[in-house]
Amino acid sequence: MGAGAGRCHGSPRGRGTGRERRSDWVSGLSLILPAHSLGFRSTLAVHSRLSPEWPLWVTLCLGAALAVDRSNFKTCEQSGFCRRQRRIQPGNSPYRALLESLELGPDVAKIQLVNEVTQVPLLLELWGLTGNVTRLRIQELAPLRPRFQVPDVLLGEPPAERLEVTGRDEGTLELSLGPGGHRLLVTERPFRLDLLRQRELLCSVNARGLLVFEHQRRRRDSDPPKDPPGEEGAAQEGPEDGAGSTQKPEEEPGMWEETFKTHTDSKPYGPTSVGLDFSLPGFEHVYGIPEHADNLRLRPTEGGDPYRLYNLDVFQYELFNPMALYGSVPLLLAHRPRLSLGIFWLNAAETWVDIGSNTAGKTLFGKLLDYMQGGGETPQTEVRWMSESGVIDVFLLLGPRPHDVTAQYGRLTGTQALPPLFSLGYHQSRWNYQDEADVEAVERGFEEHELPMDVLWLDIEHADGKRYFTWDPAKFPNPRRMLEHLAARKRRLVSIVDPHIKVDAGYRVHAELKARGLFVKTKDGNDYEGWCWPGSSAYPDFTNPEMREWWASMFAFDQYEGSTEALFTWNDMNEPSVFSGPEVTMHKDARHFGGWEHRELHNLYGLYVQRATAEGQIRRSGGRLRPFVLGRAFFAGSQRYGAVWTGDNTAEWDHLRISIPMCLSFGLAGLAFCGADVGGFFQNPGPELQVRWYQAGAFQPFFRAHAHLDTARREPWLLRPEHLQLVRAALRRRYALLPLWYTAFYRCHRQGIPVMRCGTPNTPNPPQKPQIYSKNPKSTPKTPPGIQHIPPGIVWHPKNPKSTSKTPNPPQKPTWDTAPQTLYVPVTLGTIPVFQRGGTVIPRQDRPRRSTEAMRGDPFTLYVALSPQGTAEGELYLDDGISFDYATKNQFLHRHFAFANGTLTSSSADPRGSMSTPAWLERVVILGMGRPERALLTTHDGSQTPLEFRHDPEHSVLTLRRPGVPIGEDWSISLR
Repeated sequence: MGAGAGRCHGSPRGRGTGRERRSDWVSGLSLILPAHSLGFRSTLAVHSRLSPEWPLWVTLCLGAALAVDRSNFKTCEQSGFCRRQRRIQPGNSPYRALLESLELGPDVAKIQLVNEVTQVPLLLELWGLTGNVTRLRIQELAPLRPRFQVPDVLLGEPPAERLEVTGRDEGTLELSLGPGGHRLLVTERPFRLDLLRQRELLCSVNARGLLVFEHQRRRRDSDPPKDPPGEEGAAQEGPEDGAGSTQKPEEEPGMWEETFKTHTDSKPYGPTSVGLDFSLPGFEHVYGIPEHADNLRLRPTEGGDPYRLYNLDVFQYELFNPMALYGSVPLLLAHRPRLSLGIFWLNAAETWVDIGSNTAGKTLFGKLLDYMQGGGETPQTEVRWMSESGVIDVFLLLGPRPHDVTAQYGRLTGTQALPPLFSLGYHQSRWNYQDEADVEAVERGFEEHELPMDVLWLDIEHADGKRYFTWDPAKFPNPRRMLEHLAARKRRLVSIVDPHIKVDAGYRVHAELKARGLFVKTKDGNDYEGWCWPGSSAYPDFTNPEMREWWASMFAFDQYEGSTEALFTWNDMNEPSVFSGPEVTMHKDARHFGGWEHRELHNLYGLYVQRATAEGQIRRSGGRLRPFVLGRAFFAGSQRYGAVWTGDNTAEWDHLRISIPMCLSFGLAGLAFCGADVGGFFQNPGPELQVRWYQAGAFQPFFRAHAHLDTARREPWLLRPEHLQLVRAALRRRYALLPLWYTAFYRCHRQGIPVMRCGTPNTPNPPQKPQIYSKNPKSTPKTPPGIQHIPPGIVWHPKNPKSTSKTPNPPQKPTWDTAPQTLYVPVTLGTIPVFQRGGTVIPRQDRPRRSTEAMRGDPFTLYVALSPQGTAEGELYLDDGISFDYATKNQFLHRHFAFANGTLTSSSADPRGSMSTPAWLERVVILGMGRPERALLTTHDGSQTPLEFRHDPEHSVLTLRRPGVPIGEDWSISLR
């Protein structure tokens, strides 16, 4: 939930009408007509969400189309620093490396750079970090005032390797970066860096000469700006245009003041942007830098805007364009056969990323013709980063394998927090469930229709006048009783707590924060106020540790009245969203703790909100229980604090389809706990789209249905019985596979491996639009169906029996195909194309239950899909699902399953862990197995028991019945 209603003519929020676009997809043997025209719909309720203080004209702004108003958001040409940097042409770099200034410490090399036009000196620092990572940082040698360097994102100072000078001649310096065989060549004029592994060039820095570092200077026609008295970061005395300056650069309009629409940015410190280019020889495919509603593979940006990273509340965002959305992770990954690498640009200011390619525009036939003729260029991708302020701080993640890159990034910024198990179940939400009776009725509906569900959600209408940490006394008079009822049914509740605080002297939260001086300030030192859902709102300064400490304390049970351990939190609007602000966010010249301007740290704000909330949830349990917090805005490191989602999407087939590459991109950037609003936030989905979205959402990490206030109610049982049955099947499949999901999250938490991922990590030459994801069950939700790329080996998938009116979703038999090949999979509305790779073992819990907590102790079934060599392996991770005991007390089970030479074994994958559980092994299903003469179970104490089995010769499936061994013990099953 976010923007809610529409925008009109620059107003905070308007209203809109819209029509769902029809999309016909024909693929392979399937003809899918996914969208049905839903007609026109009028949204009249925008004023119901806003407090009475809102200006009347907001409710009268009618007729706007349900689509993003691009005029509310800047293009590169309208962003002064982006415009200035983009006008710089390659090949004329003014920067020279003063190699004679080299200072070589045990783990860092320092070299001065100089701009030969302005004579302003810069400092280049170089590190070779442990684990195949190179870091470079460029900053002013003698700035007029400190420049912002991003705090709280890195886990700490990364350990560095010893550097050595291994070569030197006139104009070039060679540094060894540690034992990994990486070398760095530093060229004097123009300044350039070339990173090599042995003799292979991996990456060049400033090869195109696009380094930009706008040094701090004093405005020629006025006195120097003054920082707020007593704050850190006050202006320091210095030369007129920076140390050693003898020539003043030209000044352009917008360098000292910039106006966008009706908003003026005072820019008291003038232009301070930075930029740098990176050349990636041999690379044609680049990914990452979320969030953008685009394909997984990033497109060249010549002739259009660069990709923008600037956290914004974008109403009804468009697809397939580089506009900024709610979150930003400045991490780009490149992949080619036998090598993957990443570029992590640690800067929290507004950032634009240009991508160029020497193969852009060439068709596949053209590339093939080049190859056959023995000509053509070696593919090369150019990446150019441009940020409004701060310093240049870059980490080059050198892989060489894809999972090495994600692990390297995880060691820098942290891995995805291990979520509580209930949060991997199904979440039911809308704006808004009206009152306690409505919540009880919805929960009862899931029970009566035998639909599993773990969490119900409450949007902003649950609070008293949109005063967060409160409850509407008329609609929710007894929240504790409501929460206890849900907990008794083994379910939970999430309430929204947004980071804008209603300006109201009688509201305790506002009064305390104002008295403590913990709100963001204007450039003049007053509390910054803007319009959001409560009306006039103030914004807590989450960059201040005292503010985060206070916010965390508010989640204590004696502070958040009516809360219990069954209540968790949703932080929406944390970009921050300011309806009356420029680009619907905070003014860049607002002031934060330490005197820093908002422009310096804008993209960090959402991370700090989610962090403070997560810390509050942990603290309320005495540090014992894991938190669950959903946030909309994010930055590098947000993965340590909870889940994210793709924002306010629309009930259209293209929005369902784009959720897959968006979440894949999130996962590559460390944000593994991602999902999209099932059914679409805006507009009403037709029954086929709603069913398909449940089927796709069941195979995304975060699984929540959510809808706008103006949409029709869409609880699953409101569908026709045949569609309800399909939704029930999708929900039950999600719950059956929860052991696999939880194990994947544990691997992600420990190793940084994305939970949802495409074929790239497992194939040397990935498809340009990879859509197969997850390690073991490879799901290709119908968005649309048809031709899929299959990696080498064997894949197992359901064989579709004929459906009838009496059995629209009949049981499916497994069948197998060898790969690689182009596989045509005919599907019906009742099937999900799910593939299990040969050579894997998947644990499942197949007994239907109402929630994850109700499944605790249920027996397991192992699905063993054999490889062409007759082998398979897999794993299972178990803990209590809610606490930190797995980390603090080693209370967990991590089991390894392996099949080879006709024997399936279970052994401990991590002997440090131990935990008692009543769960046991109920069945083993082996795919690709002939009929044995006997099956013999051997337990950990050596005792042996013959097992009953059933064999399906048509599909080569062997089912072993009731081995009955505890899931946490060692055992083996021999087939002879």
